[in-house]
Amino acid sequence: MFQENFLNNITLELEELKAHGMYKNEYEIISAQQSEIEIFHQQTKKKLLNFCANNYLGLANNKSLIEIAKKSLDDYGLGTASVRFICGTFDLHKKFENKLAEFLGYEDVITFASCFSANGGIFSALLDEQDAIISADLNHASLIDGIRLCKASRYFYKYDDIADLEAKLQQAQNHKTKMIVTDGVFSMDGDIAKLNEICDLAEKYQAILLVDDSHATGFIGEDGRGTAQHCGVEGRVDILTSTLGKALGGAGGGFVASRKEIIDKLRNKSRPYLFSNNILPLVASVGIEIIDMIDKSKSLIRKLADNTMYFRRKIIEAGFAIHNAQGVHPVVPIMLNDAVLASNFAKMMIEEEGVYVIAFCFPVVPKNSARIRVQISASHQQDQLDYAIESFVKVGKKLKVI
Repeated sequence: MFQENFLNNITLELEELKAHGMYKNEYEIISAQQSEIEIFHQQTKKKLLNFCANNYLGLANNKSLIEIAKKSLDDYGLGTASVRFICGTFDLHKKFENKLAEFLGYEDVITFASCFSANGGIFSALLDEQDAIISADLNHASLIDGIRLCKASRYFYKYDDIADLEAKLQQAQNHKTKMIVTDGVFSMDGDIAKLNEICDLAEKYQAILLVDDSHATGFIGEDGRGTAQHCGVEGRVDILTSTLGKALGGAGGGFVASRKEIIDKLRNKSRPYLFSNNILPLVASVGIEIIDMIDKSKSLIRKLADNTMYFRRKIIEAGFAIHNAQGVHPVVPIMLNDAVLASNFAKMMIEEEGVYVIAFCFPVVPKNSARIRVQISASHQQDQLDYAIESFVKVGKKLKVI
């Protein structure tokens, strides 16, 4: 039985989170993930325009992909019921990994149950106490946690300060192996890493470069090959980690792409790979089809880019402050700074305007930088974008933001 003081302390902590606007409510979605969703809220069903999903290409409810998933269920069942090296490797896993490696321009790919698992298992498998990691300060939590599990020395640089990165590389010069670690896109801000300059430094100081491209794979770059393509550095990023849970269908799963030797070592040393089940067979079969879709047509990539620039321009014209007004990413952070204000803003958007957005505040973002993180999708139509903008204006005026 729990000690009463233990539970009382947790209750007090939760109440404090609520008082400061940092408590995270979860809305029950009772429809498929798409541009318009239905939730169950306050004992009633409510339809909402969805502006906070990672469904960048709008494929999470694609009918043809669902049919492929159904066939995969008929052919392979629900899952492997085992880890990969015992009896959990289906031919679909290998076909998908080969397909993804070819699409991204790497020798090999290894898949994981999630990108969090991939990032959690890569550093301890590849580095030891003689090595050094130079990590961007705003990296995703999965990178932070994975680095903590590793015995390598740690250095941190300001994510957009190349001079700071070089200073840290100089400090780490005496280590056997140096690895620079950065998000390709910083998910709370929509900022794209300066990969061209980072690659130059990696080569100058003979460092390995690892990029988490979860918020770029499939839709950033002319062909959807991510931040390396966007920054013109394809072939210069040594290790790429990313997710299947966003643009590539949204079902879940993650991967690492690199040289064959790196991938082979991860298959033998990465603990999340060795000791947990891998992606579902249906995720692999759908993933193969999605890569073919992206290769054949860039229409979804172009529509997402058009939707993004339209929304960014109109929301700025309406008087809102967004992080990085010159940005091009479909993550559009509307800055409110105060956590309680952001929480109230999101609640009014959902309950009064029928627009599903979520407030982000500390510790997910730095203190005093609370925001509404709007996420644009290729599935959004013009009238939906316009309605969302009108709703932001209406609530913004009510709360005296604009």
